[in-house]
Amino acid sequence: MNKKQKTIIYVAIGVVAAMAALVIALIISNNNRTVSLNEAEARADSLALANDRLVLTNEFNELNANFSMYEDKQMYLSNDSLVQQYNQARMKVEGLLQELNQEKKSNAANRARIKALESEIATLKGILKHYLEEIERLSKENEGLRTEIQQVKSRNEQLTSAVTVATKSNEELTQTVKLAKKLNLTGLRLTALNKKGKTEKKVGKAKQLEVNFSISPNSTASAGMKDFYVRIVTPEGSLLGGGLSFPMDGANVPATAKRSVEYANEEISVTIYWDVNTTLTSGDYTVEVFCDGYRLASRHFQL
Repeated sequence: MNKKQKTIIYVAIGVVAAMAALVIALIISNNNRTVSLNEAEARADSLALANDRLVLTNEFNELNANFSMYEDKQMYLSNDSLVQQYNQARMKVEGLLQELNQEKKSNAANRARIKALESEIATLKGILKHYLEEIERLSKENEGLRTEIQQVKSRNEQLTSAVTVATKSNEELTQTVKLAKKLNLTGLRLTALNKKGKTEKKVGKAKQLEVNFSISPNSTASAGMKDFYVRIVTPEGSLLGGGLSFPMDGANVPATAKRSVEYANEEISVTIYWDVNTTLTSGDYTVEVFCDGYRLASRHFQL
């Protein structure tokens, strides 16, 4: 091989080597461009995911704020199933957000979580809407019930007032009827008598005290046997007699003397005697007469 042929061969080898180097350079450059493009797309996708996550986080926070505004209205709900549903969905959203914030996952995995977040937040929105509608409906019902209760209360107060008036009127009527049945006593007298049954001027020498009175006709009073009780109180304030008593206002009242008389709704005269068994002094004596639970008279006499 001559020198010229060798030169041609070396030149050809050089050209081939240069072309090979050019091809290799082009391949490397193309690969670099492909890697750069993929990285740019990945970064863009990450930014889009971050934006979606921010938007969904803001929606979630807003839903929670709206829910918290109506927590004091839960008393209107007959059960807390809606609250339980909301809390369960909220926990799912909080778990997905925590995974997005803490774990380093591929964009594809994060995109799946974003989709799940969108679905759970949509569920939260539906529950919150139903929750608010239910509270509004029940609140209106309760407002209507409160108005009705107030009206019933007002009617009851009016009825109570009417019953009170009627009761008072009946009590007054009952009292009037009772008073109408009360016997009317007139001409009450207290006289000191000697041993011959004659009037004794000196009470210290009296052997008997005579109480006399008349009962007027009364068609309203019940007819029949009437027990008349007499109380004689000395100037010193002592009750004469002893051993007798009669019921009145739930208590037993001591009496000086008693007499039973038939009453036929016509005027009658009643005389009751008490045998003196103690020393009497001059002064003011008080005489009281009782019958049917009433005090018919109370008078003072100087003996």
